[in-house]
Amino acid sequence: MALVELRNVVKDYDTDGQKVRALDGISLSVGAGELVALVGRSGCGKSTLLNLAGAMDFASSGEVRIDGQTSSAASEGALTRLRREKVGFVFQSFQLLHTLSAVENVELPLLLSRRNRARELALERMGDVGLDGLENRLPHQLSGGQMQRVAIARALVHSPKVLLADEPTGNLDNTTGSQILDLLLCLTRERNTATLMATHSVEAAGIADVVITLRDGRMVDVKHK
Repeated sequence: MALVELRNVVKDYDTDGQKVRALDGISLSVGAGELVALVGRSGCGKSTLLNLAGAMDFASSGEVRIDGQTSSAASEGALTRLRREKVGFVFQSFQLLHTLSAVENVELPLLLSRRNRARELALERMGDVGLDGLENRLPHQLSGGQMQRVAIARALVHSPKVLLADEPTGNLDNTTGSQILDLLLCLTRERNTATLMATHSVEAAGIADVVITLRDGRMVDVKHK
């Protein structure tokens, strides 16, 4: 079963009284253990699609299903649980809290949802991404690659079924970016997540099982490995 599914999705925005269509009839699915890359120029709809796939925004028409649940039909409480329990986000800018240590950043989602064993689970996830020994460092004491690994550990700490990555290598050098891509692919397989990644990088798209090209909010090409 697809963990993320979009069926004929349209997304319109109202900008200064004018309707702007960000997505136009998008249908796709991402299964467990699968990595799908979204490529295309800035403004083509990649980030909008990720927001819909993570229930951070809602379609104007069509249907978005996350682990079998239609996001637009869920109550606010159900949406909060959906985002906290089933979806993990990785951003280009890392979005770490700079006054917290690495391990505190990773455990924060668990503390917010009042999960038990928050510190223990955070340390396990840091080990999974190769950050043993760096738990107490502040973000400014870490390299860009290490900060992205912290962000990935934070995204995975609650064992989500869906992982969404928005330009995860955009602020990294080529070597570090390659390491992060290898890590994302490995974690997708090992943890059986459905991973949807937006990227401008040819190298990043090259690791994906499926590459979807967007243009002006439409899918214009789909390539399978």
